[in-house]
Amino acid sequence: MYSPLDISVKAYIINIVDRSPKSSDLALLFAALSDRTRLRLLNLMDGREVCVCYFVEILGQSQPKISRHLAYLRRAGVVAARREGKWMHYKIVVPRHAGAAKILRETLSVVREERAMQTDFARLSKACCAPRRVTTLEGAPLPLPVDRSL
Repeated sequence: MYSPLDISVKAYIINIVDRSPKSSDLALLFAALSDRTRLRLLNLMDGREVCVCYFVEILGQSQPKISRHLAYLRRAGVVAARREGKWMHYKIVVPRHAGAAKILRETLSVVREERAMQTDFARLSKACCAPRRVTTLEGAPLPLPVDRSL
């Protein structure tokens, strides 16, 4: 029969081969883009890396709710996270699947033009200029620009 080593090696090989884009990946992307809060988060991250505390302040929603939405976006492969001390920073990443990258790029383009999204962005810009005015943002790291390679 097979030894345990043979089985683990074969499982590893199957895992590598199975990394091709699947329709379920696209379904997860569409599901991630179907929620208004997640679209607002993506809009705020467009071209920058943002600390989660800014999302909480700008969107007026609880940190656990924001974190759940960010986790959903991470599972969909469109957001990456980075920890810096106690702060979690999030940014958009380009999906590996060319079709998914195009869908995300077009979605961001359309969302950027929406008035409510522009209001969120203006609130972020204002909070970034004076984070000490907003007590929940005191000491928070400012959002950093990132390469917009979408």
